[in-house]
Amino acid sequence: MVTIEEIRELGARMKAILGLSTSPVGVRFLTTKDAVEGAKVLDRHRYCQALMRARHGEEVVLDAKGISCPAAARAFGFRPLPEPLSTGKGLVGFGIVSEEKVAEEMFEKMPYLEMGAIQQMHLFPLEKADQLPDLVVVEDEVEKLMWIILSYMHARGGERVQSTTAVLQATCVDSTVIPYLESRLNFSFGCYGCRDATDMASGEAVLGFPASSIPDIVKHLEFLNRKALPHSRGKHAFAALKKGD
Repeated sequence: MVTIEEIRELGARMKAILGLSTSPVGVRFLTTKDAVEGAKVLDRHRYCQALMRARHGEEVVLDAKGISCPAAARAFGFRPLPEPLSTGKGLVGFGIVSEEKVAEEMFEKMPYLEMGAIQQMHLFPLEKADQLPDLVVVEDEVEKLMWIILSYMHARGGERVQSTTAVLQATCVDSTVIPYLESRLNFSFGCYGCRDATDMASGEAVLGFPASSIPDIVKHLEFLNRKALPHSRGKHAFAALKKGD
């Protein structure tokens, strides 16, 4: 098991190797309401907004009282899904889907934590960790996330990486709940909510994976950084094509 000091170093190395614009985020699921020393308790925040604050350097806590997104509140087992969402009317109203039955199906198939399974979530920049996280969530340009996925695949012996999404709840479900419940990496291109509510740029995406995977991921990132990563970013084959033209 890695130490807190090692987690910090691994987070810093991931950020440096990939040139991440913000920090990888450590996420802890807490089963008590005990105060988290040094963390700011958020009010009227969506989970994606809490994640945004953490990747920009803040240490924050989000609980049932403070979470403002009803869909995320259900995903984390804080409170039931409200009727406009469970029936599909809400997504039709937002202009996301045109048929209620489509939205209803999307929410029926939504992975979620059991009600009351956790009491709060603790989010922090990984390189400043004071506690060991359950998960790591990374949001950045797609090319940078690609190398994380490749490294994760290498750690699993070359097994192809599969992901699932409803293009809904990209940060809360796709990048947090699924990696936690299924103990694997999952990635998403984002969703209506997180793109509307945070500074996620058009070319950015998000992924999450169990914190236990980070040593192997960073180990292979170090390997990739010796040759493949800089060579690919140098676009040598493209340069040769242009030269030939």
